[in-house]
Amino acid sequence: MKLSYLLEKIEYKLEQGIVEKEISQVVYDSRKIQEGCLFICIQGMNFDGHQAVKEACEKKAAAVVVEKDVAAEGDITVIRVEDTRYAMAYISAAWFGHPADKLKVIGITGTKGKTTTTYLVKSILENAGRKVGLIGTIETIIGEKHIPANNTTPESYLLQETFAKMAEEGCDTVVMEVSSQGLMLHRTEGFIFDYGIFTNLEADHIGPGEHTSFEHYISCKSKLFRQCRVGIINGDDKHHLQVTQGSTCKIQTYGLQEGADLRAEEISFVSSQGNLGVKFKTSGLISMEAQISTPGLFSVYNALTAIAICLQFGVGEEEIKKSLLQAKVKGRIEMLKVSDEFTLMIDYAHNAMALESLLTTLKAYNPKRLVCLFGCGGNRSRSRRFEMGEVSGKLADLTIITSDNPRFERPEDIMADIVTGIKKTKGEYVEICDRREAIAYAINNGKKGDIIVLAGKGHEDYQEIEGVHYPMDERIIVEEIVSQK
Repeated sequence: MKLSYLLEKIEYKLEQGIVEKEISQVVYDSRKIQEGCLFICIQGMNFDGHQAVKEACEKKAAAVVVEKDVAAEGDITVIRVEDTRYAMAYISAAWFGHPADKLKVIGITGTKGKTTTTYLVKSILENAGRKVGLIGTIETIIGEKHIPANNTTPESYLLQETFAKMAEEGCDTVVMEVSSQGLMLHRTEGFIFDYGIFTNLEADHIGPGEHTSFEHYISCKSKLFRQCRVGIINGDDKHHLQVTQGSTCKIQTYGLQEGADLRAEEISFVSSQGNLGVKFKTSGLISMEAQISTPGLFSVYNALTAIAICLQFGVGEEEIKKSLLQAKVKGRIEMLKVSDEFTLMIDYAHNAMALESLLTTLKAYNPKRLVCLFGCGGNRSRSRRFEMGEVSGKLADLTIITSDNPRFERPEDIMADIVTGIKKTKGEYVEICDRREAIAYAINNGKKGDIIVLAGKGHEDYQEIEGVHYPMDERIIVEEIVSQK
């Protein structure tokens, strides 16, 4: 492919060489530099690709794309741009033949709800006959292939490669999570989203290596609505006007408040035989009765988001209702049927904010006891342990403190920090270091009317101890415990 073609949609300065030359491969990892390739120099957290320009010259790369001054010997072409990550997104789109043009692309951003909503949308659209790819925090799904995810939103080159694979597999639609980091690092440049979705916004991802301030966080989220055709917005979120400021798309709203284009009303919580859910009616864009098999008001918001998206595709009421009841997300309020007497679920809540939201939601179902089992990761902020201990002590009737991913710390030391937090409350707790034993204790001591939460691991199917990932899938553990009872 000609270098000139790859550069068509970006502004650049030709500092050395010519653009009318063939490119054999596009790479941004210096370990993959080869003769005839185009090497894009990316400034990473631990390595600056500009340091590899000499290597690119020695290996006879055809060209390099840079944003800094470099010394390049030989007949290598040097392309100077303002931002190499931004340029990489457009170059990658061209390299793979602009595959997003062959798909309907749905991008979902927000602090919470992205993962669940992507699976809801996928379920509804597939029931309506579309073939849907998915890109998210847990995995990428292409046809029957499930590929574990490294980043919520992949690097632009990998994203375009994934789009191309989806198109080749016959997908006509892709639904993806769009992280603020992905937007900040230009991973989603080079194409236009057909639909951009905003779920909600809370103070998160603020700190070194992430966002410098909450205002910067909002600014990054808002980029999606200058890069989509239709924006579907949670009008109840207090930040929605800031997020959509300067938007260039058509805006549609959903929520519980009057004035929303799609509104949920007459909401009632449902609890029976170990299952929790919500019933509600909708008005506005569609009038229907619906039920979703996960608890809480945030489940209503997730469902509204999915309904609003699917209406854009002409999906009918019956397909929507059926899919809302059936859709499940691994590790996100995932109900495991173990008894008609009590409810057991797995959830990824692994910080104080997420745990507080989850436990507050579950208390609204008036359980006999709310039992929370969790641990905290090793080699991470100790303050998270104190905070999670305090949250669980305040909201749960019983906390079972156990191990999570201890990494290179002693599980007992991590648990001691959690106890420090829980002792600020009057909450009851027990300590069981072995997570399998802790889960068995929770199940074997479950009482009628209890809600038991296994928090922190969610979709993970391993436990990390001293650099080794040991198999640990809580679904399998629960199944084994129940079969032994």
